[in-house]
Amino acid sequence: MLSHHLQGALVNLKDLINITELDMQDIKDAKHDSQFKRLSLKEETIKSFEHKKAMIDHEISSLMSANPDKELPQLLNIEQHAALDALKIELSHLREINKRYARLVLAVSNLYNTFLERILPTEMQGYKKVASKNSAILQIRV
Repeated sequence: MLSHHLQGALVNLKDLINITELDMQDIKDAKHDSQFKRLSLKEETIKSFEHKKAMIDHEISSLMSANPDKELPQLLNIEQHAALDALKIELSHLREINKRYARLVLAVSNLYNTFLERILPTEMQGYKKVASKNSAILQIRV
């Protein structure tokens, strides 16, 4: 069962990497609708990965409990060691992809916030931002 959960977790990680790369391309192409449509798929994949990771933890814990006199590397076969190594590599890759994704999201967010501030200036009233009364771009004429 451990090998099965490891393989499933690897598939989930690769799917997350692919989805995130698609999201980054859509941000660059300003295709926000397709990115939002994938959001539920991304959330499901994350939940699936978390479930598989919990099952991996449970299986390893069971192995360790059943064989308290052996170290973990002695309890795993070659395939399981390879899968754990691949899992570590994919997690590192996902981390790097997510860093790039976060930088893109932050840049786009700052751009939109700057545009909004120029169109509709705000002032701080205590801890709350409110629209300025001296908005030069928006005037109402009757």
